[in-house]
Amino acid sequence: MKKIALFVDVQNIYYTTRDAYGRQFNYRKFWNHISSQGEIVSAYAYATHRADDGQIKFQDALRHIGFTVKLKPFIQRSDGSAKGDWDVGITIDIMEQAKDVETVILLSGDGDFDLLLDKIKDDYGVSAEVYGVPSLTARSLIDSSSIFHAIDEELLM
Repeated sequence: MKKIALFVDVQNIYYTTRDAYGRQFNYRKFWNHISSQGEIVSAYAYATHRADDGQIKFQDALRHIGFTVKLKPFIQRSDGSAKGDWDVGITIDIMEQAKDVETVILLSGDGDFDLLLDKIKDDYGVSAEVYGVPSLTARSLIDSSSIFHAIDEELLM
């Protein structure tokens, strides 16, 4: 049974599925789909922390499914923009986990991860799969993945 590590850029998946489909991603259905393909040895969901009841319930649901939820404080800048970027944290965790699994699965459309996928494929010989909304996933990320899986109706609530 192949060993799989999952990494979810929660904000990216939330906004891309909302913008493209007006619906939410179904994490339980996704988990069941992936667990039928191998053993999930680690699963991380990266999100921003707000003291919002809906967010807390969502994060608890992710934990119940099997994800380790990593939170960063949500920072609202004076110009109205927000900060809560997990790119470096995701990168570190993927680099640490890639040496112990056959497959790394990243849920994100962020092209900043393209070099990371190239690196782990070259250094560790892993399969680097990406799940993303096709119209909102960077071409460079799709090209760097071993397999790109389109998030479509099947994985939405």
